[in-house]
Amino acid sequence: MTDLGNWSIPLAVFGGAIRVGTPYLYVSLGECLTEKSGRVNLGLEGTLVMGAMAGYAISYKTGSPWVGVLAAGAVGALFGAIHALICNRPRVNSVAVGIAMMVFGIGLAAYLGKPYIQPSAPQLPSFELGAWSAIPQVRSALQINALFIIGLLLAPAMAWMLKNTRWGMVVRLVGENTAAATAMGYSINRTRLIATTIGGVFAGVAGSYLSLYYPGAWTESISSGQGLMAVALVIFARWQPINCLWASLLIGGAGSIGVALQGVGLATSAAGYLWNAAPYILTLVIMVLSCSRARALAGAPAELGMVS
Repeated sequence: MTDLGNWSIPLAVFGGAIRVGTPYLYVSLGECLTEKSGRVNLGLEGTLVMGAMAGYAISYKTGSPWVGVLAAGAVGALFGAIHALICNRPRVNSVAVGIAMMVFGIGLAAYLGKPYIQPSAPQLPSFELGAWSAIPQVRSALQINALFIIGLLLAPAMAWMLKNTRWGMVVRLVGENTAAATAMGYSINRTRLIATTIGGVFAGVAGSYLSLYYPGAWTESISSGQGLMAVALVIFARWQPINCLWASLLIGGAGSIGVALQGVGLATSAAGYLWNAAPYILTLVIMVLSCSRARALAGAPAELGMVS
């Protein structure tokens, strides 16, 4: 192991930003699309956990982690569709439905996932982008999973879709003014159903990343509240997909500081627990700073959270 001194800290944080931030990226992109249509989905935490369990279980059964990713996306789509169909009913509060779906998803994953806590499922491979370097820390930091690369491309693709495609403009119109969308002949419920279902797919895939790559095992508490934190990230990102990418990497980097400091002996194991809370503290700070009177609703879709 090459001794890099304190330089190993930013290197470890950079690698951690990618590894830890990838699930946040997927969930926040999915929630961004959902909220652009004027609907909040707080059930993403349950969808994330179900995606992690389903992806791990199918990977174990089939021997293919990519089939597990597809299964996790399908489970996420199902959860997103159920959320959307319930919320499409008159005078249903999407926040209450989201909380119910979150509790349902976490409980169902714990029940169905008990047989898969011990078995070892095939893991997703990683690309060795640091193979050119003789320094082990550099090679470790540049181990990148294909799901991160896909997420990296999804952010600008979604931004372009929302701005330049007909469906993207319909989603924004439904999120901003349902009366105008109805007058133009667009279906509010169908648009939100599709957007929420796609958002569920992203959350399910994020769950499979957790169980099949990092940390790479199935446990009932594997999500650690990442689904709920991603909802806060969307607010911080001002409902812009590109900003979701930077916000996810920021939270991912914050989540890696504790490990990086322990690696060079600058933090004890006890202090490491405090540093591990950095993403949650940072999210709280972000929410406080984002909810000032001047910035509270900047960029928010006008119909977001309205009860029809």
